[in-house]
Amino acid sequence: MTDSEFLHLVRLNLVNAAILDRLAQVEPFAPQVHLVAGALFQTVWNVQSGQAPQAGIRDYDLFYWNPDTSYEAEDAVIGRAADLFSDLSVRIEVRNQARVHLWFREKYGLSRPPLTSARDGVLQFLVECTCVGIDAAGKLYAPYGLHDLAAGVLRPNPLNHTPELYAAKAHDYHQRWPWLREAQTQSGETGPQPG
Repeated sequence: MTDSEFLHLVRLNLVNAAILDRLAQVEPFAPQVHLVAGALFQTVWNVQSGQAPQAGIRDYDLFYWNPDTSYEAEDAVIGRAADLFSDLSVRIEVRNQARVHLWFREKYGLSRPPLTSARDGVLQFLVECTCVGIDAAGKLYAPYGLHDLAAGVLRPNPLNHTPELYAAKAHDYHQRWPWLREAQTQSGETGPQPG
């Protein structure tokens, strides 16, 4: 799958298209803003499965990075984004990636080092092929490429070694798209199996 093919599939989800068309309006108050994660790869898997592009997408995640790690600053960005996207009638999750290390331990029981950019946040997703984001200029960030995503191959992200969280995520994905499969390990065995 090429970058342009991926971007075409992502825009078949009309919510993604609307968000991406307005993302440049978000960047002045949310530097490095990217539409990331499930809104992108789930749309692709839905289309590949013959489902509606928006099927089962629970929320649309926007990552940005601002050195102001105060709750108030992030809350102000969340409010402005809510106003900008209010007509879409979907849940938009906006998160300053500079703040992740402040709340991650409480939420997941694990510590994380501070992230230095929005793309650092994308790079940390549990499943390698889901590490995708599109910035306000429409540029795709896919640090592991698009081959596994297009082929439905799941593998743990070595930068986020949390086997239990990975297994739960892979299981959820496999329930929704049964054709997904685990990557082969170097020994020829598959990785953790969903279910």
